[in-house]
Amino acid sequence: MLQALRTLFKKPPVIIGIVTALMFQVIFSVIWMTAYSGVNDRTNELTVAIVNEDGELSKGIADRLAETLPFHTVSNLSASEALDQLNHHQVHMVLDIPAGFNESLQTAGATAEIKYTINEANPVTIKSMMQGVSQSVTNTVNKQASAQGVKAVLTASGASADQAAQAAANLTSRVEGKTTSINPVNGMNNQMVPMMMVLASYVGAMIMGMNLQVAMGMLSSMFSRLTLFGARVIINVGSALVVSLLGSSLIVALGGQIAQGFVAFWLFQALFLCTFMFFSQFFLICFGPAGSLFNIISLSLQLVSSGAMVPRELLNSFYSGIGHYLPATYAVQGILSVQLGGPGVQSAAGSIVVVLLVAVALSLVVTLLKKGRKPVGMPSPAPANS
Repeated sequence: MLQALRTLFKKPPVIIGIVTALMFQVIFSVIWMTAYSGVNDRTNELTVAIVNEDGELSKGIADRLAETLPFHTVSNLSASEALDQLNHHQVHMVLDIPAGFNESLQTAGATAEIKYTINEANPVTIKSMMQGVSQSVTNTVNKQASAQGVKAVLTASGASADQAAQAAANLTSRVEGKTTSINPVNGMNNQMVPMMMVLASYVGAMIMGMNLQVAMGMLSSMFSRLTLFGARVIINVGSALVVSLLGSSLIVALGGQIAQGFVAFWLFQALFLCTFMFFSQFFLICFGPAGSLFNIISLSLQLVSSGAMVPRELLNSFYSGIGHYLPATYAVQGILSVQLGGPGVQSAAGSIVVVLLVAVALSLVVTLLKKGRKPVGMPSPAPANS
């Protein structure tokens, strides 16, 4: 047993495996703990649009909400403009005070309604935060309306304390909240699809790249570097199409949403999967086996900065900034659009194509610049005996 252990520890793959396991712990701990530190303190980076369709009569309520909400608020949008920005992920909730709101508060027996609209094609944390805010706003406005109502009753009729108490009880539920959603999500499984697809695609691309790099090394004495690079391109593109077809089919078969159709869903996954392949293989081409360390760092950075779990607006400037240069950010944006609905998939696809072209170009340059063994010619057949 001891002899076997000593022999194994002399083998580089064993050492590399142990170091890789250690680096996963170090890299993920450092990146995730620093990326998510202070997230709850940056809620003011999220935006709520307050639409007051009741004019001057409800301006006081709208102003108080803008002052008290723990978010950045905008109040200069019409209802249609606010919904358009919500659909484009420029605001995270629309709070609408409809026309006749104040009149309903002043009418005995009537209830006033505040409308909330949420875009569910967002990280799940945004949906839960905005739902909590809508309930809090409704309760706050209810208290204000109750106090104003009691004061009005007492002023108008000079009622006794008992009558005032009864009036207050009747006025405590004068405001109701109505929440609607655009691009609704059917279940938590669909909400987690962007995270799952990015994780599975990049890890799969990493492992495929390591094995492909080993195979390329075995053939480096037989074929030129340019020939092997061309073969790499064909393998990556073909594999991306086949692998994404299987992945997309399984998601649909297991109840996944595809708002923009299966073909769009499949081709978009093929695009970002192919990009992940070239992106991860660049580090292996450039640094050899040590490139795996860069891929571990890249994986962790992309998971935290892509917006798949936590909105990018809540991250600090370093992680939100680096996300602009990593393909997973645009993969998540495109998946949310093509899977759940809404605009943006064309823009996301364009950004992914840019990353893909840069990764291919850099990989080709490094391949041509690196020194390698010259291919050995095929052995000549032995001359026939005359």
